[in-house]
Amino acid sequence: MSVPRLEDLRELEGARVLLRLDLNVPVAEGEVRDDTRIHAALPTLRWLLERAEVVAACSHLGKARGSPDPAYSLRPVAAVLERELGRPVRFVPDCIGPEVHRAVEAGGLLLLENLRFHPGEKANDPGFARELAFPFTHYVNDAFGTAHRAHASVVAAARLFGAGRRAAGRLMEAEVSALRRVVDDPEQPFVAVVGGAKVSTKTAPLMALLERVRRLAIGGGMANTFLLARGREVGRSLVEASEVPTAQRVMESAEARGVELLLPTDVVVTDSLEGPTRVETVPVEAIPADLMVVDIGPATRQAFAAALADARTVFWNGPMGVFEVEAFAAGTVAVAEAMAACPGFTVVGGGESVMAVHRAGVADRMSHVSTGGGASLALVSGETLPAVEALEES
Repeated sequence: MSVPRLEDLRELEGARVLLRLDLNVPVAEGEVRDDTRIHAALPTLRWLLERAEVVAACSHLGKARGSPDPAYSLRPVAAVLERELGRPVRFVPDCIGPEVHRAVEAGGLLLLENLRFHPGEKANDPGFARELAFPFTHYVNDAFGTAHRAHASVVAAARLFGAGRRAAGRLMEAEVSALRRVVDDPEQPFVAVVGGAKVSTKTAPLMALLERVRRLAIGGGMANTFLLARGREVGRSLVEASEVPTAQRVMESAEARGVELLLPTDVVVTDSLEGPTRVETVPVEAIPADLMVVDIGPATRQAFAAALADARTVFWNGPMGVFEVEAFAAGTVAVAEAMAACPGFTVVGGGESVMAVHRAGVADRMSHVSTGGGASLALVSGETLPAVEALEES
């Protein structure tokens, strides 16, 4: 199936559209500190504003726990939207109730207050969903980053709008299309690069990827657990000893399926992340007991780049080391550059990998850069995304 698109919406003249966005941006001292997600929402906003009478954007922000909290108000986002769109944005200090109804009657572009100020949002409460949807004739979801959450604004509310009255926004459509291409019909050779801190958070994606890929490269902190499973000593490195059986299962599955599994052969080690006095590159057979692994080494970078060189499909999620520290970012940047040079279909699966491709200056050379780390991993793992399922239901 494919998600209904904006072009599938009917009877938009005079329409009142509830638009679910992902405006979960960092806010400090009343100002938005990173407007990347706001920019991602602009194409859908502009398309709807040209056609509908009312567009009411809604979102969550931060760790609001079911009651109003000024620290997590979306009010600062309204100012950024006004600047980027060049038109007034009316901020509504609630997302349900009489104030919303009056604002909808007045028309124009609205920004509703944080959905998670109401406990019914995270509970996927039907009553809350009905109140949220009540003033509107159409529904659009462009919040892929929350697609794996069964929350009221993305599931229960979507189901209240019939065919021709609900659709995916531009971002949601692009995300689902790109990631399904990786899952359902990857052109071979398909290579996956998986990093990050923990095996425990990536087990399902690893096992799912093994069913599709020709090569699987593993880096980052999680590689230490694989090295431990192979009998290597990893010094003071981050490691999940309890996940050694999982690592062994992944390696056995790769061998059984004929998948080439690439692990680091050399690593960068240090004595401290904050003020290192020793930084060395060593083979994985000789990691000093008093040092910790913080990046893949030069030989591993070359091996991973070579594995990507002839790939027709690539999926990458997770950094190769402590890339937020400049001295330990070389491995992650090397993967980003190798993906940029790859002629195949390249997908960056959200999270810190997105930061890495932007830092390396190669984001515009990727086929698709996902905005949703958790959602992209869930889809790659073969899970059904509740928000997408709600849009696609007949």
